[in-house]
Amino acid sequence: MIYDIRHITTYSYESPVSFARCSLRLEPRSGGGQELVSHTVDIRPRPVNRAVRHDFFGTPTESILIEAPHRSLRIDSRSRVSVFRCASDRATPGPAWESVRDLAFEATSLAPSSPIGYVFASPLVPVLRPVTAYASASFPTGRGIQTGAVDLMHRIRTEFKYDAKATVISTPLMEVFEKRHGVCQDFAHVMIAGLRGLGLPAAYVSGYLRTIPPPGKPRLQGADATHAWVSLWCGAGIGWVDFDPTNDLLVENDHIVLAVGRDFSDVSPVDGIIVGSRKQKLAVAVDVLPVE
Repeated sequence: MIYDIRHITTYSYESPVSFARCSLRLEPRSGGGQELVSHTVDIRPRPVNRAVRHDFFGTPTESILIEAPHRSLRIDSRSRVSVFRCASDRATPGPAWESVRDLAFEATSLAPSSPIGYVFASPLVPVLRPVTAYASASFPTGRGIQTGAVDLMHRIRTEFKYDAKATVISTPLMEVFEKRHGVCQDFAHVMIAGLRGLGLPAAYVSGYLRTIPPPGKPRLQGADATHAWVSLWCGAGIGWVDFDPTNDLLVENDHIVLAVGRDFSDVSPVDGIIVGSRKQKLAVAVDVLPVE
C-alpha cells in the first residue's frame, strides 16, 4: 500500500514573535515494513537555518531557526510512503513473558533497538503500582508474551473511553488511569507503563492511521490525525511487535510510523521555543490518502 500524507501545523500568535527555534519530527521512517519514497517540508516564514540529524532513537529530526518577526508559523509536510508489513496472528502465544523479561535485563547493547532502553520509567511514563497490578492480570505465570499483550490491549480498548476533551498532553498518567478516559496517546502510555512495571520493554510509536469515512459519507479534507501505539519486544527470535490499544488490533498496513521513543516527549512532531508574549493558537490538519 502506498500513501500520500500531508501534515499541516499552523501556529497563530496574538502579538509578533521575534524568534523561534523548533525541532521537527515529520519525516516518516524507513524500515520495519515501510519505505519512505519522498518527503518535503515547506515552512513560512522561511527559516534562516535548517539542519537535519538523527536523534538517539533513529528519528530524522530537523532543527529550524526563524529570526524574522511573524504572527503565524505554518509548517507543511508532505510525504509518500510505501507500507508492506503483515500483522502477527492474534493467536500466536510467543515465548513465556518471564523469559522475555529476563532476556531484556541481560541485554548488553545500548543501541536504539536494544530492549534495555525501554524497560525503565521515562518522563511521561512513570512505573506505578496500580497500573502494574492492572497489567499483571493479563500476564499470569507462564503465559506467552504476545497472548498477554493482546489481552491487555483488548482490556484497555473495552475498559477505557476515548474522549478528546478528557486530557491534555500534560495530564498525569495516574489521572488518566483513574478516570479511564483519554486519547490514543493516553492509552499507549497506560499500556507501556503496565508492561514496564512487569519488566517488559515497551516503546511509544507515533505516526498516522488511515481512516475510512462511514458508508455514504464524503471523506473530509484534513480530518485525519496523528496516532500513537505501542511496540513490545517479544524476544530475540520475534523482535518488536506493534499493538494498537486504541483500536484493539495488531499493527499492519493502515499504520504509518513517524517516530519511536520512550514516550510522547521523545517523538513530538513539532516542539521548540519562541520569544513573544500573549497567547497562541495551534491548528493541525492531516490527510492520509492511499495512492491508487
